[in-house]
Amino acid sequence: MIKRTAEATLHRLAKGFPVICVTGPRQSGKTTLSRAAFPHKSYISLEDPDIARIAREDPRGLLDNYKEGLILDEAQTVPQVFSYLKTAVDSDPVPGRYIVTGSRQFNLLEGVTETLAGRAAFLTLFPFSMMELKDARRSSPDCFEMLFNGFYPPLYDRDVTVYDWFTNYIASYIERDVRSIIHVKDLGQFQTFIKMCASRVGQLVNFSALAQDCGITHNTAKSWISVLESSGIVFLLKPYYKNFGKRLVKTPKIYFIDTGLLCRLLGITNTEQLFMHPNRGNIFESYVIAEMFKKRLNKGINPDLYFWRDNLGNEVDVVYEDGAVIRSVEIKTGKTITNEYSSGLETWMRFSGESPETCTIVYAGNRELQYKGIQIKKWDTVE
Repeated sequence: MIKRTAEATLHRLAKGFPVICVTGPRQSGKTTLSRAAFPHKSYISLEDPDIARIAREDPRGLLDNYKEGLILDEAQTVPQVFSYLKTAVDSDPVPGRYIVTGSRQFNLLEGVTETLAGRAAFLTLFPFSMMELKDARRSSPDCFEMLFNGFYPPLYDRDVTVYDWFTNYIASYIERDVRSIIHVKDLGQFQTFIKMCASRVGQLVNFSALAQDCGITHNTAKSWISVLESSGIVFLLKPYYKNFGKRLVKTPKIYFIDTGLLCRLLGITNTEQLFMHPNRGNIFESYVIAEMFKKRLNKGINPDLYFWRDNLGNEVDVVYEDGAVIRSVEIKTGKTITNEYSSGLETWMRFSGESPETCTIVYAGNRELQYKGIQIKKWDTVE
């Protein structure tokens, strides 16, 4: 099994909270992580119809059978169980007693925050990070091969093609999760919506244009984006609002957690097509920012990543606060370092007053060096 960085965080949280909620997209490895971290805990899945029936009819009796603790998988399937979890931990608040997993973050978080406030800690698990695959010697030295394959765990422990796996993942996700969350009547229309989101990766979100292209209302587009975000499919990168004497953009950008899924939605069928694709730069950008998200979430840290852009088009791909310092990251998909790579960061430094030591360029090449005091990092060492 490929060791997950988040396992240490899961053990840390289990020392201080009676309930740990592990959330994330389907097939990201939540159950595998939970069972590996707590091999002696009993495990049940509420996706099992028989167990789900017992949980609905006699939740107290079900939990009483596991007084020493339990890994409760897909708990949002029977939301009333949360009230009985509250009673159980209030009577015996042993840290790390229950590990609760769920794929549909929105439903799970809603149930937990209403009934287990102050008793539960949260860990969001996305697919493998690049560092996890490198440590397990399962990565490729080819940047675009890794982006095309994506990082979902089943792709690394099954004999299945990338195309087949993602094709079935998309169908399963739409038919199971989306229908249960927002009751989509026209599944084809929602699939079109996801593909339109993919075509806009790395761009400012224009809900009106997106809605018009998909034949839906503005509010429906916002609702569907929210569902994709809460389900761990996309994330919205918000702009950094601190004013450096310029009017700033206040619209978020859309990115995908997994580039393999993104490539499938864009109709990319091999690495050569990916390299020549007009959205190659934005796909690479999505990869780098998702890796930064994963590293922070695996440690149980709020990502707090942003982008910066003013009304003149000056832009930096990622900025984040590190104490009193604002660090910045520029992302370039080429493998050849040019003078143009640092131009955005140089503009940023003039506005922000930050020094070159706070700036980083991540590119698709395999050399690391400094350029004008700016650290240039290769694609597989993202932090």
